[in-house]
Amino acid sequence: MDVRLDGKIMLVTGASLGIGRAIAAFAAESGARVAANYYSSADQADSLVDEVAEKGGECIAVRADVSQEEDVAWMFDEVKERFGDYPDILVNNAGSMIKRSPISEMDVSVWDRVMEVNLRSVFLCSQKALASMIPKQEGVIINISSIAAYTGGGPGSGAYAATKGAMNTLTVGMAREVAGHNIRVVGVGPGVIDTPFHEKFTSKERREKFEGMIPLGRVGAPEDIAPLVIFLASDYASFATGHCFYVTGGM
Repeated sequence: MDVRLDGKIMLVTGASLGIGRAIAAFAAESGARVAANYYSSADQADSLVDEVAEKGGECIAVRADVSQEEDVAWMFDEVKERFGDYPDILVNNAGSMIKRSPISEMDVSVWDRVMEVNLRSVFLCSQKALASMIPKQEGVIINISSIAAYTGGGPGSGAYAATKGAMNTLTVGMAREVAGHNIRVVGVGPGVIDTPFHEKFTSKERREKFEGMIPLGRVGAPEDIAPLVIFLASDYASFATGHCFYVTGGM
């Protein structure tokens, strides 16, 4: 089965590193024109664009803080300017733990930033995407959630887990709202994936402990997540909506 996204425009938020980068690369290989959003990792975003071009794909890097309404509006307009139309597929991947902190000790500024980056961004980007998808009566929104949505996350990640649980609820609610417009909304919930996220927020000892808890006997890779996202974005998944698909190695 050759899953293709020819003729589609995909916007991936937080695409310069890890899972987002793999999704952008796979989408370009599948024929989509890809807008790779980033905020602080400019060098990595530029290298992604170069890597895609070397393989004959089409990818642009778009800098924006997706938690800010003005940045989101500019980003979508930039995609239209560069590709001639707004995205057919939106992948809400941008997210961060900001820092590990118990709820009892967390500064409200950290709580607020986690909510902005992980949840407000999904609302803002989805709302902007729907503004063009509804008139066209087609589109796909894919929200990258986490196993933390139902485990509550590890030590000091309660705020992060809360945003992912809320994202899952939003996925279902939004899917029901827009189903009549032939727009699908799905989630993908990775387990423990070897990315810069865990390099930053998870100690080596804890990562090794996680590995021992995974029935398949290894942590995942971004390349374990990206193919499912491409499949869900394609017409092969035309009856899939309002559900989060977990990829956790059996956890």
